[in-house]
Amino acid sequence: MKKASTILLIIVLAQFFCTSLWFAGNGVLNDLITVFNLENGSLASLTSSVQFGFIIGTLSFALLNIADRFSPSKVFFVSGLLGAVFNLGIIYPDNNINSLVIFRFLTGFFLAGIYPVGMKIAADHFDKNLGKSLGYLVGALVLGTAFPHFLSFFTTALPWKIVIYSTSGLALLGSLLILICIPDGPFRKKSSSLKLNAIFQVFKKKDFRSAALGYFGHMWELYTFWAFIPVILGIYLDKNPTVNFNISLLSFSIIAIGSLGCILGGYLSLKWKTKKIAMIALAISGLCCLTSSLFFSSPSLIFILFVLIWGFTVIMDSPLFSTLVAKNAPTEIKGTALTIVNCLGYSLTIMSIQTINYLREFIPQEYLFVVLAIGPVFGLLALKQNSKTMAH
Repeated sequence: MKKASTILLIIVLAQFFCTSLWFAGNGVLNDLITVFNLENGSLASLTSSVQFGFIIGTLSFALLNIADRFSPSKVFFVSGLLGAVFNLGIIYPDNNINSLVIFRFLTGFFLAGIYPVGMKIAADHFDKNLGKSLGYLVGALVLGTAFPHFLSFFTTALPWKIVIYSTSGLALLGSLLILICIPDGPFRKKSSSLKLNAIFQVFKKKDFRSAALGYFGHMWELYTFWAFIPVILGIYLDKNPTVNFNISLLSFSIIAIGSLGCILGGYLSLKWKTKKIAMIALAISGLCCLTSSLFFSSPSLIFILFVLIWGFTVIMDSPLFSTLVAKNAPTEIKGTALTIVNCLGYSLTIMSIQTINYLREFIPQEYLFVVLAIGPVFGLLALKQNSKTMAH
């Protein structure tokens, strides 16, 4: 029998390898525009198609209770394999914008069998130390998120197809690692039948609903902040023309430091209540939203320190919320619960991104990101509504 540390390491590596598919298109977007003669407006379509694919995928997986009715390791393997295949579709020589959008959508769809199912696998193997385990797991996703910016800075000389081949190869490797090395966990309780009402049933539980609403508030802020990091840095450079830094490298650093935040949050949850650490992280990132306009006129070192703190805390609570969701969901539909919460959370990110994009026409850019504070405030209020019986 494998040690818990070995199981966790394999799950984390597999999660990182497979979620690299998510951002593979972002790393070669400029090359796709040149090779397939796309319009600049295609960037938003290609990026959004992955998000929409993930949302539709998570909704489908949740409605059909896939992760609870079937072996999560096998679901992860099949999803990673198909995700890798559709990712390779990007290099098809006769691609156009429509075919590329379809390939990215299908890649996003099968990521629904990787990210939330990976959390389900961890929840089936770890109970007492679940917060720490998910801290490493989400930390792997954070590094995957930062990866395109890393590629943009370090791999400009490599052929763009290398990125696609590499990410598909990594996804295949990660899928095989889970299939071969990770059996179903001891805390798994298989759902014996299809429960189409499970996604509604789970929200009837007050403590689960509180944890989910806290997560939704966190998601309102998270992906919009990540998406607009280059914009935030660009605004600062425009306001401070004597300052110079590399936007790609700093963007990578701001996102990547969040992986350390996830790991630290996981360890802190071993000593203090998971909900308490999540609320502290959410409050700090919310304060960063509220005070963000003040730092665009600050010295560069203070500004960089500020955005690094924001990047550290904005994701720190994510594995903690997933822990609260998993522990307050009925055991037999835990996978469905994690999946539907992911679905709704990622749907909210699109609304948030579009809201900020719309407000750019009406609000001075340095005040835009104060709007993101709506999420943390909502999340904190939701967490205060839980009952005394909430599992931590």
